[in-house]
Amino acid sequence: MTTRRTVLGIAGAALAAMMTTTSAMAQEVTLTLHQFLPAQANVPKQVLDVWADKVEADSNGRIEIERYPSMQLGGTPPELMDQAIDGIADIVWTVVGYTPGRYPSTEVFELPFMVSDARAASYAYWKMFEEHMEDGEFADLKILGTWVHGPGMFHTNAPVRVPSDLEGMKIRGGSRLVNDLLTRVGAEPIGLPVPSIPEALSKGVIDGTTIPWEVTSALKVPELVKNHTEFDGPALYNLTFVLAMNKDRYESLPEDLQKVIDDNSGLAFSIFAGGTQADADGPARQFAVDMGNNIVTVTEEEAKEWDALVNPIYESWVADMKEKGVDGQALIDEAKALMAEYTPDMDTWGK
Repeated sequence: MTTRRTVLGIAGAALAAMMTTTSAMAQEVTLTLHQFLPAQANVPKQVLDVWADKVEADSNGRIEIERYPSMQLGGTPPELMDQAIDGIADIVWTVVGYTPGRYPSTEVFELPFMVSDARAASYAYWKMFEEHMEDGEFADLKILGTWVHGPGMFHTNAPVRVPSDLEGMKIRGGSRLVNDLLTRVGAEPIGLPVPSIPEALSKGVIDGTTIPWEVTSALKVPELVKNHTEFDGPALYNLTFVLAMNKDRYESLPEDLQKVIDDNSGLAFSIFAGGTQADADGPARQFAVDMGNNIVTVTEEEAKEWDALVNPIYESWVADMKEKGVDGQALIDEAKALMAEYTPDMDTWGK
């Protein structure tokens, strides 16, 4: 009898241990993802949700990512980076330029007429992040992806073809360098995060905005202004983004779940994100065409007038970087070389 009880006791203990282990294996890790756009906008729908769904699937359901669009966890878009650092959100997606001066090396991709292809620039951005920024400017974050959007352009209440058309116009800019560009072409820059654009346009606070095509549909910009100015050749400007995670939260994950995050982050994901965001320009542009809006296309020849005015930004940026102890010209040269070495077969994430 005693032997039977002992055996049963051992068996029960073993079963309990197995159940505990199974429960631990099935334990769900919940991560919060916070960002500033509506859930139906292109980046949340085509990039962030795709990424989060893949992380969940690759973890066999052990990771759940709760998505909070439109700043639902509180705060303002410029506070997102600090929310990730402080652990208010586990993961954030944001415009780096919303925190001017803190991540200056990323500005190399915001320089005027610097970027011709979002995938190539996103490739170069990640490479330069690993080389120069990971243990420097971004040392207090776990960066999961770095990318740029498609060509930046104007959306205005009056047609714009030449810089003088902007004289006296209040134009929203999304970063320090974009605001510098706007000043040099005769506009009055108004710094606003993307979610503030529709109200500012509808109330006449601004006469136009700089954003890429892709986000115009979510913000209903083609319904608020009827003129759009795009540039052939290199983009007038681009903005940089990061998908950033709280470092302690990442390090608290089991190693196999860290690997799931790592396998879905980095170079290939960055290229996918930048390319996907740029690809969304076409459908958004078509929406403006279908509405009968006026689309001005500045040719590469006509863009020379613009370039003559904004090109001095390069010299001033290099001087700014020198004051920070950074060789800005070397970053420009490196970014150009890396963008030139990009090939389409590097776009492999999720394929």
